[in-house]
Amino acid sequence: MGLWPVWPTAWLCLAPLWYAVQTAPSRREAGLAALSWGLGYHGTVLVWVLHLHPLTWLGIPWLASVAIAIGVYLAVSLWGAGIAVVWALALVSLQRQLSAGPLGQLLLGTTLWCSVEGLWSLSPLYWSSIALTQSPGNLVIVHLARLSGYLGVTAALAAVNGLVAQALAAMGDASGRQRAGRWLAAALALALACHALGWGLYRQPLGDLESEALQVGLIQGNIPTREKLTSDGIKQARQLYLSGYRQLATAGAELVLTPEGALPELWRPRRSPFVEAVQQQQVPLLLGTFTRAPTRSFYLYQSLVAIAHSQGPARQYNKIKLVPLGEYIPLQSVLGGVIDRLSPIGTNMLPGDQPVPIDTGAGLAAAGICYDSAYSWIFRHQVRAGGQFIVTASNNDPYPPRMMAQHHGQDVLQAVATDRWAARVTNTGLSAIVDPHGHSRWMSVPQTYGAHLGTIYRRDRLTPYIRWGNWLLPLLWLVVAGYFIQIRPI
Repeated sequence: MGLWPVWPTAWLCLAPLWYAVQTAPSRREAGLAALSWGLGYHGTVLVWVLHLHPLTWLGIPWLASVAIAIGVYLAVSLWGAGIAVVWALALVSLQRQLSAGPLGQLLLGTTLWCSVEGLWSLSPLYWSSIALTQSPGNLVIVHLARLSGYLGVTAALAAVNGLVAQALAAMGDASGRQRAGRWLAAALALALACHALGWGLYRQPLGDLESEALQVGLIQGNIPTREKLTSDGIKQARQLYLSGYRQLATAGAELVLTPEGALPELWRPRRSPFVEAVQQQQVPLLLGTFTRAPTRSFYLYQSLVAIAHSQGPARQYNKIKLVPLGEYIPLQSVLGGVIDRLSPIGTNMLPGDQPVPIDTGAGLAAAGICYDSAYSWIFRHQVRAGGQFIVTASNNDPYPPRMMAQHHGQDVLQAVATDRWAARVTNTGLSAIVDPHGHSRWMSVPQTYGAHLGTIYRRDRLTPYIRWGNWLLPLLWLVVAGYFIQIRPI
Protein backbone atom coordinates (compact mmCIF):
# COMPACT_ATOMS: atom_id res chain seq x y z
CA MET A 1 0.00 0.00 0.00
CA GLY A 2 2.89 2.33 0.59
CA LEU A 3 6.54 2.40 1.52
CA TRP A 4 6.01 1.33 5.13
CA PRO A 5 4.66 -2.05 6.27
CA VAL A 6 1.04 -1.44 7.26
CA TRP A 7 -0.43 -4.68 5.96
CA PRO A 8 -0.93 -6.28 9.44
CA THR A 9 -3.34 -3.49 10.42
CA ALA A 10 -5.78 -4.56 7.69
CA TRP A 11 -6.62 -7.65 9.76
CA LEU A 12 -8.09 -5.43 12.48
CA CYS A 13 -8.94 -1.99 11.07
CA LEU A 14 -12.29 -2.99 9.55
CA ALA A 15 -13.57 -4.42 12.85
CA PRO A 16 -14.34 -1.03 14.52
CA LEU A 17 -16.40 -0.01 11.49
CA TRP A 18 -18.26 -3.31 11.53
CA TYR A 19 -18.97 -2.92 15.25
CA ALA A 20 -20.13 0.69 14.80
CA VAL A 21 -22.50 -0.29 12.00
CA GLN A 22 -23.96 -3.23 13.92
CA THR A 23 -24.62 -1.11 17.01
CA ALA A 24 -25.76 2.06 15.22
CA PRO A 25 -29.30 3.10 16.29
CA SER A 26 -30.28 4.05 12.73
CA ARG A 27 -29.23 3.77 9.09
CA ARG A 28 -28.15 7.41 9.20
CA GLU A 29 -25.65 6.80 12.01
CA ALA A 30 -24.42 3.64 10.29
CA GLY A 31 -23.91 5.54 7.04
CA LEU A 32 -22.05 8.37 8.79
CA ALA A 33 -19.77 5.90 10.57
CA ALA A 34 -19.01 4.21 7.25
CA LEU A 35 -18.40 7.55 5.54
CA SER A 36 -15.91 8.54 8.25
CA TRP A 37 -14.09 5.23 8.00
CA GLY A 38 -14.10 5.29 4.20
CA LEU A 39 -12.71 8.81 4.02
CA GLY A 40 -10.03 7.88 6.52
CA TYR A 41 -8.94 4.80 4.60
CA HIS A 42 -9.31 5.91 1.00
CA GLY A 43 -8.21 9.46 1.80
CA THR A 44 -4.98 8.09 3.26
CA VAL A 45 -4.36 5.66 0.41
CA LEU A 46 -5.07 8.25 -2.28
CA VAL A 47 -3.35 11.29 -0.75
CA TRP A 48 -0.80 11.16 -3.59
CA VAL A 49 -3.51 12.56 -5.90
CA LEU A 50 -2.67 15.98 -4.43
CA HIS A 51 0.60 15.80 -6.36
CA LEU A 52 -1.36 16.79 -9.45
CA HIS A 53 -0.50 20.29 -8.26
CA PRO A 54 1.16 22.36 -9.65
CA LEU A 55 -0.56 22.51 -13.03
CA THR A 56 0.85 25.93 -13.79
CA TRP A 57 2.88 24.42 -16.66
CA LEU A 58 -0.46 23.96 -18.42
CA GLY A 59 -1.16 27.66 -18.06
CA ILE A 60 -3.56 27.12 -15.14
CA PRO A 61 -3.23 29.77 -12.39
CA TRP A 62 -1.71 28.64 -9.11
CA LEU A 63 -4.91 28.94 -7.05
CA ALA A 64 -6.94 27.16 -9.72
CA SER A 65 -4.31 24.40 -9.75
CA VAL A 66 -4.65 23.96 -5.98
CA ALA A 67 -8.44 23.89 -6.28
CA ILE A 68 -8.34 21.29 -9.04
CA ALA A 69 -5.96 19.01 -7.11
CA ILE A 70 -8.02 19.25 -3.92
CA GLY A 71 -11.27 18.79 -5.83
CA VAL A 72 -10.01 15.67 -7.59
CA TYR A 73 -8.62 14.29 -4.32
CA LEU A 74 -11.93 14.80 -2.50
CA ALA A 75 -13.89 13.30 -5.40
CA VAL A 76 -11.85 10.09 -5.59
CA SER A 77 -11.77 9.74 -1.79
CA LEU A 78 -15.55 10.13 -1.57
CA TRP A 79 -16.06 7.64 -4.37
CA GLY A 80 -13.84 5.12 -2.60
CA ALA A 81 -15.65 5.78 0.69
CA GLY A 82 -18.85 4.84 -1.13
CA ILE A 83 -17.80 1.20 -0.83
CA ALA A 84 -18.06 1.38 2.97
CA VAL A 85 -21.27 3.46 2.90
CA VAL A 86 -23.14 1.15 0.51
CA TRP A 87 -21.92 -1.87 2.48
CA ALA A 88 -23.07 -0.38 5.80
CA LEU A 89 -26.53 0.62 4.57
CA ALA A 90 -27.07 -2.76 2.90
CA LEU A 91 -25.87 -4.67 5.98
CA VAL A 92 -28.11 -2.72 8.36
CA SER A 93 -31.15 -3.19 6.14
CA LEU A 94 -30.67 -6.89 5.50
CA GLN A 95 -29.72 -7.92 9.03
CA ARG A 96 -32.86 -6.21 10.38
CA GLN A 97 -35.14 -7.69 7.74
CA LEU A 98 -33.69 -11.15 8.24
CA SER A 99 -33.27 -10.87 12.02
CA ALA A 100 -29.71 -12.01 11.56
CA GLY A 101 -27.85 -13.25 14.60
CA PRO A 102 -24.07 -12.99 15.03
CA LEU A 103 -23.26 -15.75 12.52
CA GLY A 104 -25.75 -14.39 10.01
CA GLN A 105 -24.23 -10.91 10.40
CA LEU A 106 -20.79 -12.36 9.76
CA LEU A 107 -21.87 -14.17 6.60
CA LEU A 108 -23.87 -11.20 5.33
CA GLY A 109 -21.16 -8.67 6.08
CA THR A 110 -18.40 -10.64 4.39
CA THR A 111 -20.49 -11.38 1.31
CA LEU A 112 -21.75 -7.81 1.01
CA TRP A 113 -18.25 -6.33 1.26
CA CYS A 114 -16.99 -8.59 -1.52
CA SER A 115 -20.08 -7.79 -3.59
CA VAL A 116 -19.72 -4.02 -3.25
CA GLU A 117 -16.00 -4.14 -4.06
CA GLY A 118 -16.80 -6.32 -7.06
CA LEU A 119 -19.38 -3.77 -8.20
CA TRP A 120 -16.92 -0.88 -7.74
CA SER A 121 -14.33 -2.78 -9.81
CA LEU A 122 -16.64 -2.38 -12.80
CA SER A 123 -16.79 1.40 -12.39
CA PRO A 124 -14.53 4.03 -14.01
CA LEU A 125 -12.90 4.81 -10.63
CA TYR A 126 -11.33 1.96 -8.69
CA TRP A 127 -7.98 1.64 -6.98
CA SER A 128 -7.89 1.05 -3.24
CA SER A 129 -9.38 -2.37 -2.57
CA ILE A 130 -8.56 -3.63 0.92
CA ALA A 131 -6.76 -6.49 -0.86
CA LEU A 132 -4.14 -3.95 -1.98
CA THR A 133 -3.03 -3.58 1.65
CA GLN A 134 -1.46 -7.05 1.45
CA SER A 135 0.52 -6.50 -1.76
CA PRO A 136 3.43 -6.89 -1.88
CA GLY A 137 4.03 -7.01 1.88
CA ASN A 138 2.16 -10.26 2.62
CA LEU A 139 2.75 -12.47 -0.40
CA VAL A 140 1.44 -15.55 1.40
CA ILE A 141 -2.08 -14.07 1.59
CA VAL A 142 -1.76 -12.51 -1.87
CA HIS A 143 -1.62 -16.09 -3.19
CA LEU A 144 -5.31 -16.48 -2.32
CA ALA A 145 -5.83 -14.39 -5.47
CA ARG A 146 -4.90 -17.49 -7.49
CA LEU A 147 -8.13 -19.09 -6.33
CA SER A 148 -10.67 -16.33 -7.00
CA GLY A 149 -8.79 -13.15 -7.83
CA TYR A 150 -8.32 -10.25 -5.44
CA LEU A 151 -11.75 -11.00 -3.91
CA GLY A 152 -10.18 -14.08 -2.34
CA VAL A 153 -7.89 -11.76 -0.37
CA THR A 154 -10.75 -9.35 0.34
CA ALA A 155 -12.97 -12.13 1.67
CA ALA A 156 -10.28 -13.35 4.07
CA LEU A 157 -9.73 -9.85 5.47
CA ALA A 158 -13.44 -9.10 5.77
CA ALA A 159 -14.27 -12.39 7.49
CA VAL A 160 -11.49 -12.10 10.09
CA ASN A 161 -12.48 -8.50 10.82
CA GLY A 162 -16.09 -9.63 11.14
CA LEU A 163 -15.14 -12.18 13.78
CA VAL A 164 -13.21 -9.53 15.71
CA ALA A 165 -16.24 -7.23 15.47
CA GLN A 166 -18.44 -9.94 17.01
CA ALA A 167 -15.92 -10.20 19.84
CA LEU A 168 -16.13 -6.45 20.40
CA ALA A 169 -19.92 -6.66 20.52
CA ALA A 170 -19.79 -9.51 23.04
CA MET A 171 -17.51 -7.56 25.41
CA GLY A 172 -20.31 -5.20 26.39
CA ASP A 173 -21.17 -7.14 29.52
CA ALA A 174 -19.43 -9.55 31.87
CA SER A 175 -21.49 -12.54 30.73
CA GLY A 176 -20.33 -12.02 27.16
CA ARG A 177 -16.61 -12.08 27.78
CA GLN A 178 -16.42 -15.83 27.37
CA ARG A 179 -18.23 -15.53 24.03
CA ALA A 180 -15.84 -12.75 23.06
CA GLY A 181 -12.93 -15.06 23.72
CA ARG A 182 -14.45 -17.69 21.44
CA TRP A 183 -14.98 -15.12 18.65
CA LEU A 184 -11.37 -13.95 18.97
CA ALA A 185 -10.17 -17.56 18.90
CA ALA A 186 -12.22 -18.12 15.74
CA ALA A 187 -10.70 -14.97 14.17
CA LEU A 188 -7.20 -16.19 14.94
CA ALA A 189 -7.97 -19.67 13.63
CA LEU A 190 -9.40 -18.30 10.38
CA ALA A 191 -6.44 -15.97 9.88
CA LEU A 192 -4.04 -18.87 10.43
CA ALA A 193 -6.03 -21.12 8.10
CA CYS A 194 -5.95 -18.48 5.35
CA HIS A 195 -2.20 -18.09 5.77
CA ALA A 196 -1.73 -21.86 5.73
CA LEU A 197 -3.68 -22.11 2.46
CA GLY A 198 -1.73 -19.21 1.01
CA TRP A 199 1.54 -20.76 2.17
CA GLY A 200 0.72 -23.98 0.35
CA LEU A 201 0.17 -22.03 -2.88
CA TYR A 202 3.23 -19.86 -2.24
CA ARG A 203 5.52 -22.89 -1.83
CA GLN A 204 4.60 -24.46 -5.15
CA PRO A 205 7.71 -24.53 -7.39
CA LEU A 206 7.67 -22.31 -10.44
CA GLY A 207 8.99 -25.04 -12.73
CA ASP A 208 10.01 -22.65 -15.51
CA LEU A 209 11.63 -24.16 -18.60
CA GLU A 210 14.84 -22.63 -19.91
CA SER A 211 13.44 -23.00 -23.42
CA GLU A 212 10.74 -20.48 -22.43
CA ALA A 213 13.19 -17.87 -21.08
CA LEU A 214 12.89 -14.41 -22.58
CA GLN A 215 15.42 -11.62 -22.26
CA VAL A 216 13.49 -8.38 -21.85
CA GLY A 217 14.85 -4.85 -21.84
CA LEU A 218 13.10 -2.10 -19.88
CA ILE A 219 13.74 1.60 -20.49
CA GLN A 220 12.76 4.01 -17.72
CA GLY A 221 12.97 7.38 -19.44
CA ASN A 222 12.38 9.72 -16.48
CA ILE A 223 11.17 12.61 -18.64
CA PRO A 224 8.66 14.76 -16.70
CA THR A 225 5.30 15.13 -18.42
CA ARG A 226 5.58 18.91 -18.41
CA GLU A 227 8.73 18.53 -20.52
CA LYS A 228 7.93 15.61 -22.80
CA LEU A 229 4.74 17.20 -24.12
CA THR A 230 6.75 20.03 -25.69
CA SER A 231 8.40 19.82 -29.11
CA ASP A 232 11.83 19.71 -27.48
CA GLY A 233 10.61 17.02 -25.10
CA ILE A 234 9.36 14.87 -27.98
CA LYS A 235 12.76 15.12 -29.65
CA GLN A 236 14.46 14.23 -26.37
CA ALA A 237 12.16 11.22 -25.88
CA ARG A 238 12.77 10.01 -29.42
CA GLN A 239 16.55 10.19 -28.98
CA LEU A 240 16.55 8.69 -25.47
CA TYR A 241 14.35 5.69 -26.29
CA LEU A 242 16.12 5.01 -29.58
CA SER A 243 19.46 5.04 -27.77
CA GLY A 244 18.14 2.80 -24.98
CA TYR A 245 16.60 0.40 -27.50
CA ARG A 246 19.84 0.01 -29.43
CA GLN A 247 21.82 -0.44 -26.22
CA LEU A 248 19.53 -3.22 -24.96
CA ALA A 249 19.26 -4.91 -28.36
CA THR A 250 23.06 -5.03 -28.58
CA ALA A 251 23.23 -6.42 -25.02
CA GLY A 252 21.05 -9.41 -25.97
CA ALA A 253 17.45 -8.33 -25.40
CA GLU A 254 14.81 -10.37 -27.23
CA LEU A 255 12.08 -7.83 -26.49
CA VAL A 256 12.35 -4.17 -25.44
CA LEU A 257 9.63 -2.33 -23.52
CA THR A 258 8.99 1.41 -23.17
CA PRO A 259 6.61 3.25 -20.82
CA GLU A 260 3.16 4.65 -21.40
CA GLY A 261 3.35 7.62 -23.76
CA ALA A 262 7.09 7.20 -24.27
CA LEU A 263 6.63 8.80 -27.69
CA PRO A 264 3.96 11.44 -26.90
CA GLU A 265 2.81 12.06 -30.45
CA LEU A 266 0.54 10.47 -33.02
CA TRP A 267 2.00 7.19 -34.28
CA ARG A 268 3.02 7.35 -37.94
CA PRO A 269 4.85 4.09 -38.74
CA ARG A 270 6.03 5.13 -42.22
CA ARG A 271 7.89 8.09 -40.79
CA SER A 272 9.08 6.52 -37.54
CA PRO A 273 12.77 6.01 -36.80
CA PHE A 274 11.72 3.23 -34.40
CA VAL A 275 10.54 1.05 -37.29
CA GLU A 276 13.89 1.54 -39.01
CA ALA A 277 15.76 0.75 -35.77
CA VAL A 278 13.82 -2.51 -35.30
CA GLN A 279 14.55 -3.54 -38.90
CA GLN A 280 18.23 -2.95 -38.26
CA GLN A 281 18.48 -4.58 -34.81
CA GLN A 282 15.98 -7.42 -35.47
CA VAL A 283 14.62 -7.15 -31.89
CA PRO A 284 10.89 -6.53 -31.26
CA LEU A 285 9.90 -3.31 -29.51
CA LEU A 286 6.78 -2.36 -27.54
CA LEU A 287 6.42 1.40 -27.94
CA GLY A 288 4.11 3.52 -25.78
CA THR A 289 2.46 6.11 -28.01
CA PHE A 290 -0.88 7.46 -29.30
CA THR A 291 -2.79 5.98 -32.24
CA ARG A 292 -5.78 7.30 -34.14
CA ALA A 293 -9.11 5.51 -33.83
CA PRO A 294 -9.85 3.99 -37.26
CA THR A 295 -13.55 4.89 -37.35
CA ARG A 296 -13.44 8.18 -35.40
CA SER A 297 -10.59 10.27 -36.72
CA PHE A 298 -10.79 12.97 -34.04
CA TYR A 299 -10.30 10.45 -31.24
CA LEU A 300 -7.14 8.70 -30.11
CA TYR A 301 -6.10 5.58 -28.27
CA GLN A 302 -3.41 5.38 -25.60
CA SER A 303 -1.50 2.44 -27.07
CA LEU A 304 1.34 -0.02 -26.84
CA VAL A 305 2.46 -0.67 -30.41
CA ALA A 306 4.35 -3.91 -31.11
CA ILE A 307 7.01 -3.35 -33.77
CA ALA A 308 8.53 -6.62 -34.95
CA HIS A 309 10.83 -7.03 -37.94
CA SER A 310 9.37 -10.34 -39.14
CA GLN A 311 5.71 -9.37 -38.98
CA GLY A 312 3.37 -7.36 -41.16
CA PRO A 313 1.47 -4.35 -39.81
CA ALA A 314 2.31 -3.36 -36.26
CA ARG A 315 0.02 -4.83 -33.62
CA GLN A 316 -1.18 -2.79 -30.68
CA TYR A 317 -2.86 -2.91 -27.28
CA ASN A 318 -5.17 0.00 -26.49
CA LYS A 319 -5.63 1.15 -22.92
CA ILE A 320 -9.01 -0.02 -21.65
CA LYS A 321 -9.44 1.93 -18.41
CA LEU A 322 -8.86 5.61 -19.08
CA VAL A 323 -8.29 8.05 -16.22
CA PRO A 324 -11.28 10.36 -15.65
CA LEU A 325 -10.25 14.04 -15.91
CA GLY A 326 -6.85 12.99 -17.20
CA GLU A 327 -7.59 11.13 -20.44
CA TYR A 328 -11.27 11.84 -20.92
CA ILE A 329 -13.65 14.36 -19.45
CA PRO A 330 -16.88 13.06 -17.90
CA LEU A 331 -19.79 15.48 -18.36
CA GLN A 332 -17.60 17.65 -20.54
CA SER A 333 -20.38 20.12 -21.35
CA VAL A 334 -20.85 20.72 -17.60
CA LEU A 335 -17.24 20.75 -16.44
CA GLY A 336 -16.08 23.07 -19.20
CA GLY A 337 -12.86 23.71 -21.03
CA VAL A 338 -10.64 24.56 -18.07
CA ILE A 339 -10.65 21.00 -16.68
CA ASP A 340 -10.25 19.71 -20.24
CA ARG A 341 -6.71 21.06 -20.12
CA LEU A 342 -5.79 18.32 -17.66
CA SER A 343 -5.70 15.94 -20.60
CA PRO A 344 -2.17 15.38 -22.01
CA ILE A 345 -3.61 15.66 -25.52
CA GLY A 346 -5.98 18.16 -27.02
CA THR A 347 -8.96 15.88 -27.49
CA ASN A 348 -10.91 13.10 -25.85
CA MET A 349 -9.55 9.59 -25.92
CA LEU A 350 -11.32 6.32 -26.55
CA PRO A 351 -10.90 3.18 -24.42
CA GLY A 352 -9.76 -0.06 -25.97
CA ASP A 353 -12.53 -2.42 -26.98
CA GLN A 354 -11.60 -5.87 -25.67
CA PRO A 355 -8.81 -7.21 -23.43
CA VAL A 356 -7.01 -9.44 -25.93
CA PRO A 357 -3.33 -10.41 -25.66
CA ILE A 358 -0.84 -8.62 -27.86
CA ASP A 359 1.55 -10.49 -30.16
CA THR A 360 4.86 -8.92 -29.19
CA GLY A 361 6.96 -10.82 -31.72
CA ALA A 362 8.45 -12.72 -28.78
CA GLY A 363 5.28 -14.33 -27.49
CA LEU A 364 1.71 -13.42 -26.55
CA ALA A 365 1.57 -10.92 -23.69
CA ALA A 366 -1.26 -9.90 -21.39
CA ALA A 367 -0.83 -6.13 -21.50
CA GLY A 368 -1.96 -3.24 -19.37
CA ILE A 369 -1.36 0.48 -19.51
CA CYS A 370 -1.19 2.39 -16.21
CA TYR A 371 -4.70 2.46 -14.70
CA ASP A 372 -5.49 -0.96 -16.22
CA SER A 373 -3.39 -2.47 -13.41
CA ALA A 374 -6.22 -2.01 -10.89
CA TYR A 375 -8.66 -4.12 -12.93
CA SER A 376 -7.88 -7.81 -12.60
CA TRP A 377 -10.44 -8.93 -15.19
CA ILE A 378 -8.41 -7.20 -17.92
CA PHE A 379 -5.47 -9.53 -17.29
CA ARG A 380 -7.61 -12.60 -16.62
CA HIS A 381 -9.25 -12.42 -20.05
CA GLN A 382 -5.90 -11.97 -21.79
CA VAL A 383 -4.20 -14.84 -19.98
CA ARG A 384 -7.16 -17.10 -20.63
CA ALA A 385 -6.85 -16.18 -24.32
CA GLY A 386 -3.22 -17.28 -24.41
CA GLY A 387 -1.16 -14.57 -22.70
CA GLN A 388 2.15 -16.13 -21.67
CA PHE A 389 3.50 -13.23 -19.59
CA ILE A 390 2.40 -9.77 -18.44
CA VAL A 391 3.71 -6.42 -19.62
CA THR A 392 2.53 -3.14 -18.13
CA ALA A 393 3.53 0.37 -19.19
CA SER A 394 2.91 3.43 -17.02
CA ASN A 395 3.91 7.06 -16.67
CA ASN A 396 3.56 7.72 -12.88
CA ASP A 397 4.71 11.33 -13.22
CA PRO A 398 4.19 13.58 -11.23
CA TYR A 399 3.32 11.21 -8.41
CA PRO A 400 5.54 10.35 -5.41
CA PRO A 401 7.08 6.99 -4.39
CA ARG A 402 3.99 6.17 -2.30
CA MET A 403 1.87 6.00 -5.45
CA MET A 404 4.60 4.12 -7.32
CA ALA A 405 4.66 1.47 -4.58
CA GLN A 406 0.87 1.08 -4.71
CA HIS A 407 1.00 0.73 -8.48
CA HIS A 408 3.69 -1.91 -8.11
CA GLY A 409 1.44 -3.69 -5.61
CA GLN A 410 -1.38 -3.77 -8.15
CA ASP A 411 0.86 -5.49 -10.70
CA VAL A 412 2.14 -7.94 -8.08
CA LEU A 413 -1.48 -8.95 -7.43
CA GLN A 414 -2.02 -9.54 -11.15
CA ALA A 415 1.20 -11.56 -11.53
CA VAL A 416 0.29 -13.86 -8.63
CA ALA A 417 -3.38 -14.23 -9.58
CA THR A 418 -2.52 -15.20 -13.15
CA ASP A 419 0.64 -17.23 -12.34
CA ARG A 420 2.63 -15.17 -14.85
CA TRP A 421 5.92 -13.31 -14.92
CA ALA A 422 5.40 -9.57 -15.21
CA ALA A 423 7.64 -6.89 -16.68
CA ARG A 424 6.47 -3.43 -15.67
CA VAL A 425 8.12 -0.39 -17.21
CA THR A 426 7.39 3.17 -16.14
CA ASN A 427 8.57 6.66 -17.00
CA THR A 428 9.60 7.70 -13.47
CA GLY A 429 9.41 4.41 -11.48
CA LEU A 430 8.96 1.90 -10.14
CA SER A 431 9.91 -0.32 -13.06
CA ALA A 432 10.33 -3.96 -12.09
CA ILE A 433 10.44 -7.62 -13.03
CA VAL A 434 8.07 -9.70 -10.91
CA ASP A 435 7.92 -13.48 -10.78
CA PRO A 436 4.66 -15.49 -10.45
CA HIS A 437 5.10 -15.67 -6.66
CA GLY A 438 5.16 -11.86 -6.44
CA HIS A 439 8.88 -11.43 -5.77
CA SER A 440 10.48 -8.41 -7.38
CA ARG A 441 13.50 -9.90 -9.11
CA TRP A 442 14.60 -6.38 -10.03
CA MET A 443 13.25 -2.92 -9.23
CA SER A 444 14.38 0.46 -10.48
CA VAL A 445 15.37 3.50 -8.49
CA PRO A 446 12.52 6.02 -8.83
CA GLN A 447 12.97 9.25 -10.77
CA THR A 448 16.14 8.15 -12.53
CA TYR A 449 16.91 7.07 -16.09
CA GLY A 450 17.70 3.41 -16.59
CA ALA A 451 17.94 0.70 -19.24
CA HIS A 452 17.77 -2.75 -17.65
CA LEU A 453 18.06 -6.23 -19.14
CA GLY A 454 16.39 -9.07 -17.26
CA THR A 455 14.89 -12.53 -17.70
CA ILE A 456 11.25 -13.59 -17.58
CA TYR A 457 9.62 -16.85 -18.66
CA ARG A 458 6.67 -17.66 -20.87
CA ARG A 459 4.07 -19.82 -19.09
CA ASP A 460 0.80 -21.52 -20.00
CA ARG A 461 -0.58 -22.91 -16.72
CA LEU A 462 -4.03 -21.67 -15.70
CA THR A 463 -4.98 -20.89 -12.10
CA PRO A 464 -8.51 -21.51 -10.76
CA TYR A 465 -9.10 -17.76 -11.06
CA ILE A 466 -8.17 -17.78 -14.74
CA ARG A 467 -10.39 -20.79 -15.41
CA TRP A 468 -13.49 -19.79 -13.42
CA GLY A 469 -13.16 -16.11 -12.52
CA ASN A 470 -14.57 -14.78 -9.23
CA TRP A 471 -16.42 -18.00 -8.41
CA LEU A 472 -16.11 -17.25 -4.68
CA LEU A 473 -18.73 -14.50 -4.77
CA PRO A 474 -21.67 -16.61 -6.00
CA LEU A 475 -20.56 -19.35 -3.61
CA LEU A 476 -20.75 -16.89 -0.69
CA TRP A 477 -24.27 -15.88 -1.70
CA LEU A 478 -25.28 -19.54 -1.86
CA VAL A 479 -23.94 -20.04 1.66
CA VAL A 480 -25.85 -16.97 2.89
CA ALA A 481 -29.05 -18.14 1.25
CA GLY A 482 -28.63 -21.66 2.65
CA TYR A 483 -28.00 -20.32 6.15
CA PHE A 484 -31.10 -18.13 6.27
CA ILE A 485 -33.29 -20.80 4.69
CA GLN A 486 -32.05 -23.23 7.34
CA ILE A 487 -32.86 -20.93 10.28
CA ARG A 488 -36.10 -19.65 8.74
CA PRO A 489 -37.62 -22.45 6.64
CA ILE A 490 -40.02 -21.32 3.96
